[in-house]
Amino acid sequence: MGYKNLELNGKTAVVIGGTSGIGLAIARGLAEAGADVVPTSRRTDQVDQAASGIEALGRKSMRVTSDVTDRDSLQRLLDAALEAFGKVDILINSAGTLKRAPTLDFPETEWAKILDTNLTGVLRACQIFGRHMLERKYGRIISLASLSSFLALYETAAYGASKAAVQQLTKSLAVEWAASGVCVNAIAPGVFLTPINQRMLEGTPRGQELLLRTPMRRFGEVEEVVGAAIFLASDAAGFVTGTTLPIDGGFLASGVNQ
Repeated sequence: MGYKNLELNGKTAVVIGGTSGIGLAIARGLAEAGADVVPTSRRTDQVDQAASGIEALGRKSMRVTSDVTDRDSLQRLLDAALEAFGKVDILINSAGTLKRAPTLDFPETEWAKILDTNLTGVLRACQIFGRHMLERKYGRIISLASLSSFLALYETAAYGASKAAVQQLTKSLAVEWAASGVCVNAIAPGVFLTPINQRMLEGTPRGQELLLRTPMRRFGEVEEVVGAAIFLASDAAGFVTGTTLPIDGGFLASGVNQ
């Protein structure tokens, strides 16, 4: 076996939501591990910048926008990747949205938007890319779960419901697709400062409480998710499926911290 099973040379990865935050860090990390990487999101300027960063690492990339709420855009993304690279070995589902508000009066339209992006968007991508992987009898799918997959965070019920469901969807697809060579896993980041949550956490009582409950007493750096993503995307993880790996500085293990 050996460490070379962690190398991604010759692999093609598509990272949905791969132009900012954790998704961008994973896209770059996969490229550094040897993969050709297609980072994609809704904004053309961000896609171009992320793809240029992949190419600067000496890997191939391409520029295709996508929207997880639009099934046709995901199909076009797959078609473009197949035309350019002939296959997609790795799919990362990192697109997400979050809104904090009391649940009692939370608008159904906002609830539906969050679930459509965070949960149904993952399903759409898994269906479209999963069909290709099942035909090839090889694939690695990694979705971004959350601490909210395991426990409740105050006034983020819609986000929590979507991320708990992503964890269950991961298990369901893993069971259905395991015999066909497609491994489906998730990563659950702890408290990381990203564009989606920075205003909610930086210098706020909520952020301080989360730091208190994190034994390492700091926010994570987005690069600290990359190693887990490379492992789960690699042949070294050929017998790993249906799992959610927390990267949380000990948050989920902690009870009393002082």
